[in-house]
Amino acid sequence: MSAPLAFAWRSLVRQPPRSTLGVLGVAAVGALLLDMLLLSEGLILSMRELLDRLGYDVRVTASDALPGMGAAIEGAPDAVAAIAALPAVRAVTPIRSEDAELAHRDRQVTSVLLGVGGTAPVWTILRGRDPENRRDLVINRYAAETLGVEPGATVTLRASCSHGPTAPPPVEFRVSGVAELPFDTPETASAAARLVDLEDACGAPGAGVADFLAVTSAGDAAAAAVAIGAARPDLRAFTNDQLIGRVQQTGFTYFRQISTVLATITMAFALLLITVLLTVSVNQRLGEVAALRALGFSQRRVVLDVLCESALIVGTGGVLSVPLGIALARWLDTILKRMPGIPEQMHFFVFEPQALLFHAGLLAATALLAAAYPMRIVARLPIAATLRNEVIS
Repeated sequence: MSAPLAFAWRSLVRQPPRSTLGVLGVAAVGALLLDMLLLSEGLILSMRELLDRLGYDVRVTASDALPGMGAAIEGAPDAVAAIAALPAVRAVTPIRSEDAELAHRDRQVTSVLLGVGGTAPVWTILRGRDPENRRDLVINRYAAETLGVEPGATVTLRASCSHGPTAPPPVEFRVSGVAELPFDTPETASAAARLVDLEDACGAPGAGVADFLAVTSAGDAAAAAVAIGAARPDLRAFTNDQLIGRVQQTGFTYFRQISTVLATITMAFALLLITVLLTVSVNQRLGEVAALRALGFSQRRVVLDVLCESALIVGTGGVLSVPLGIALARWLDTILKRMPGIPEQMHFFVFEPQALLFHAGLLAATALLAAAYPMRIVARLPIAATLRNEVIS
């Protein structure tokens, strides 16, 4: 195979403009193809990574709705105690969210206030510390910049709660830290405090209400979900995999469909480009190919020369397409993340080795298919007639 490769390389080097055009064309379409493969599963992989980063592998709700989107869990302390007693469960954290207005001096901002029970936080501290004392809270960077506060400042919080008085009085909180909260969006304020402090801000101490329970299993999330369902049949338990599956069915099929369509178009363009370039190259060298056949080159050898030429063009362009595709994906990701409601930690394009292997397989198939017609030309080339035409012309 080394001799056909060397011969194909010399053929490409002799025609640098055509070869360069082919390599650059494959690099461009290969980069787009790689991006479409990354887009098809990017949001799903990104969400899975985000959920796993929080440290909880089971979510418990009061209905079949997604966590935080259904009815609230009444009597959350009893549910927490019953679930925490299960051998398959390591820890349970009740979580509740309400709307609130934060104010500091002459500045104010509308925020989502997260109340978290237990000791394991669901945020990452950037500056300051976790809430430890009564009426401590953490805020995200957008809220800190909008209010102009740093850890240690005091803010006035007016909650708007679904459970409790319709208009609870404003309460002063101390900002203990600036944090990155789960599912933060770039221009949305959010804050988090202990669940007991959220209940105080809502004017309903000890309400015992949670939007959902975040559960850490003892190792087997599926077994923990089954055990929770048996212990509390009035509640619904979802593993991370089940939650991802539901979200994928309800919201992310669009990205998979559009990536499939665009990947197909990209493949068709690459196939057409390489086929045209190889066909033109072969037609320009028919006399040369006929002479080689007359000198003793076998039909198999000249067919392999064309196949190797296709492999060199697609292989070189494919190697260049990987860094080009990754750079393009990062640029497109920053553009798409400007859409409203997209969390900062979410990404549309997520690199995975499986996508790279699939990308290489598609390009290899393209090289083979693109070489099929030019190989057919050289395989059926009439040697004597071609040489006669070359002499006469």
